Amino acid sequence: FELAKKEALQILDKCKIPINNDRETLVQIARTSLRTKLSIENADILTDVYFVDAILALNEPGKPTDLNMVEIIEMQHRTEGDSRLVRGVVLDHVNAGFFYKNAEERDRLVTSERKFIDDRVQKIVELKRKVCSGDDKNKTFVIVNQKGIDPFSLDILAKDRILASRRAKRRNMERITLACGGEAMNSIENLTKDCLGFAEDVLGEEKFTFIEDCKNPKSVTVLLKGSTKYILNQLKDALRDGLRSITNAVEDGCVIPGGDASEIAAHHAFTQYKEQVKGRVRLGVQAFAEALLIIPKAIAQNAGHDQHEYTTSKIPVGIDITTGEAMEPKSFGIYDNYRVKKQLIHSSTSIATNLILVDEILRAGLSSLRPGGQ
Repeated sequence: FELAKKEALQILDKCKIPINNDRETLVQIARTSLRTKLSIENADILTDVYFVDAILALNEPGKPTDLNMVEIIEMQHRTEGDSRLVRGVVLDHVNAGFFYKNAEERDRLVTSERKFIDDRVQKIVELKRKVCSGDDKNKTFVIVNQKGIDPFSLDILAKDRILASRRAKRRNMERITLACGGEAMNSIENLTKDCLGFAEDVLGEEKFTFIEDCKNPKSVTVLLKGSTKYILNQLKDALRDGLRSITNAVEDGCVIPGGDASEIAAHHAFTQYKEQVKGRVRLGVQAFAEALLIIPKAIAQNAGHDQHEYTTSKIPVGIDITTGEAMEPKSFGIYDNYRVKKQLIHSSTSIATNLILVDEILRAGLSSLRPGGQ
């Protein structure tokens, strides 16, 4: 099996198709992944809407893509086609409160911290007046705080046209700096104009706050919409797989023809390669070649076609499940990830070898229990 694995990896390298990360090719890769999990209509709509743009926004040459910077927000209303990509951050708010032991403790804390809080609020107001002056006086100034903001401070900020969002999640605080720029400040003393970020639109709602149209965002949000929880979960699973598929293609810099073209090509190569080896090695190569045809056979059978027709085909191409005819995956824009196929070959070979070793161990154990080791 190890000899067959090395040969299979060489065949896989010959099947590689280099890509230049152009949008059209990445859309085809995402569409191939989504159509295995969603209907064709929904897969095409969602692919064109946000999949590729989300990865291209995060991609930096020479650096791995962090998919954690793609936030997924579920909204149970409207239809799947209303899902969209937000080039920024969507803050989902939570209901939280601060509880005191008794009324006396509340009064003491309110009295001692009132002046301290007022001073901090006043510094924010002064910075806003300094930044939003002259031609920029109509701009909106937004404060996002990870902890709570008392109603009195909110009132002071609102009078100066400052939108304050409180109790933001920690991961959203990290994503805001990547999407809008600026810095997360722990102290008011060092607050300057250079610490601020920029966003074109900030739309406040009852449960969500949208921060959109950021300049060169390195964190984006996908809004998934659907009529039921089941549809939302299905879209979310497909979204994660599609994003991973595009990321793999971008990092590999190449793809493999889909429709099981690589398996069929490897099978035909192994039929010639097994004539060059002898003994037990030939049996292993033959078993490996037959195992590669399991997936093409399953695809043909599930599509209602004759699976034996493809085992005798001499053309190393994919299977068109609609017509049942052989097709060239590249012309149809059907691609698989190189690293996925490579890992599949490594894993399947290791698992098969371990299973055979288990049989040998059991056989050796039974022989030792017999009289005379027979």
